[in-house]
Amino acid sequence: MKVLGISGSLSHESKTELAIRHTLDYATEFERDLETDLVALSGVDLVFCDGRNPDDYTGDTRTVLDKIISADAIIAGSPIYRGTFSGAFKNLFDLIPNDALKGKAVGIVATGGSAHHYLAIEHQFKPLFGYFNTFLVPAGVYASNQHFKGGALVDKDIKRRLRDLAEETVRLSSRLNQTYKGPNRPEIKREALTES
Repeated sequence: MKVLGISGSLSHESKTELAIRHTLDYATEFERDLETDLVALSGVDLVFCDGRNPDDYTGDTRTVLDKIISADAIIAGSPIYRGTFSGAFKNLFDLIPNDALKGKAVGIVATGGSAHHYLAIEHQFKPLFGYFNTFLVPAGVYASNQHFKGGALVDKDIKRRLRDLAEETVRLSSRLNQTYKGPNRPEIKREALTES
């Protein structure tokens, strides 16, 4: 099983990236045969979505899309800005094919400066991943600045919850076995880009 972490922060070694790394580590403790990888948007050069067929992207964008498509499960996270995930995170999900996440297990991690935006998991992340016909682990994990100190995640309860998220994502993914049979989204016909 391949579990891919996605950090939607553009800051290097961000709190979001740190929380996702913890989650991936917990996943491998739970299931030793896992293969994990992390896509940190701070370290890749994604183009802005321009409506072209996802197969036509190249470079870092192509590499990241291929990692998402080949993953069995996703741990996705973003810092919360203005009540929602980062623009870079949203751009990534504008780039991927409509069926890239279909039937996959997804665990959600969000970080913010205070506790004020913890409901972004419910109001922002869940509708996004619902669009892609994923199976979400019901409880995401929200960590605020008070849970970190000196560049480390120090809160024991948040660590426990990240461990639970990791284990439930792996359990859910192993039971799904990529056999989703539900309705498809309407197909979107993409037209070739033309220069004017």
